[in-house]
Amino acid sequence: MKILMVNKFLYPNGGSETYIFSLGKQLCKMGHEVQYFGMEHEGRVVGNHAESYTSDMDFHTGKLSKLFYPFKIIYSREARRKIRKVLDDFQPDAVHLNNFNFQLTPSILYEIAKYRRDSQRKVRIVFTAHDSQLVCPNHLMQQYISKSLCTKCIGASPWNCTKYRCIHGSLVKSLLGSAEAFLYRSLGTYRLIDTAVCPSEFLKEKLDTCGELKGKTVVMHNFVEQRKTAGDRALQEKPYVLYFGRYSREKGIETLLRVCKRLADIPFVFAGNGDLEEQVNRTENIVNKGFLAGEDLAELIKNAEFSVFPSECNENCPFTVMESLQYGTPVIGASIGGVPELIRDGENGLLYESGNEQQLCSRIETLWKDKTRLAALEKGCEETRFDTVETYCEKLLTYYNG
Repeated sequence: MKILMVNKFLYPNGGSETYIFSLGKQLCKMGHEVQYFGMEHEGRVVGNHAESYTSDMDFHTGKLSKLFYPFKIIYSREARRKIRKVLDDFQPDAVHLNNFNFQLTPSILYEIAKYRRDSQRKVRIVFTAHDSQLVCPNHLMQQYISKSLCTKCIGASPWNCTKYRCIHGSLVKSLLGSAEAFLYRSLGTYRLIDTAVCPSEFLKEKLDTCGELKGKTVVMHNFVEQRKTAGDRALQEKPYVLYFGRYSREKGIETLLRVCKRLADIPFVFAGNGDLEEQVNRTENIVNKGFLAGEDLAELIKNAEFSVFPSECNENCPFTVMESLQYGTPVIGASIGGVPELIRDGENGLLYESGNEQQLCSRIETLWKDKTRLAALEKGCEETRFDTVETYCEKLLTYYNG
């Protein structure tokens, strides 16, 4: 089977890229052929035989002042033209869409549908929703200025995004986000998607508010690498509590930093990068390891006493929580979005009210001191099971085949 993997970024940039690269590698191992379509970039690591990619654009830069840039963000003729070259050359049996709004734009859905008609071939369109973009213009379900959780655009007017300046606090960017959502909702564009894969029940519930997707959504929690047990841990001279991920406001870093300062006797290790890195570095009881991946990150996770996931936005199915549990490391996590579907409170980790500094502080302090409870949670991690990438791909193939 031939699968065209579509994602705006074709270089390591975040969770969706980790996802598509892992899928592509596994599908090829299973005897299928995979090519990729997205933006050209100097760091691009995957591609297509036709060597056809769109020009690099960044919705979050000042380039919006250019005359035609706003229109290209909403509807890209270039993306339609470039993906058609790949479709004609590769002739895929399935197109697997991932993050495509704003850079590639939903215009590519029309070209895939046109190719399907012109070629008279059955080409399935599968979409993995890595966030709530199709029903929330800023994709976080959170107002930027007030930081409050928000679902005002879900099943209702997308112009609320403009009203509350939800995209980076910018009126212009929020207006473009609202316009894009209004246009494609009015056109019913997402009816062209055959299957929408939701990594959590939480996100499925949100996407089902889109009439064109209702009845097409399925839940498939993300996959993780094969289990590495707590028994592989090295003896730590200095135990620590771990945070790994982005250093950004929506991830709850500001709240966590205040907690770290209150718990000055507990050593924390952070692994990641982001806008708030300077604040991380200024906190005395935090060792900042910077961005890590592969074995270096794995060692850090499995040797931690426990990890903390303090997100303050509606998370989908975070890899960081799953990876921690798979390495036998319990998680203290914010009870938000799809996180409670992964953390069983009191069994493989602890939940707390997102944004509640006092509650998070109490959870960390209690678990740090209570080694008996920590050992029980570690055992719960050992009993936690997630799909391997192979099992996940076998399920995906049923949707690729229709």
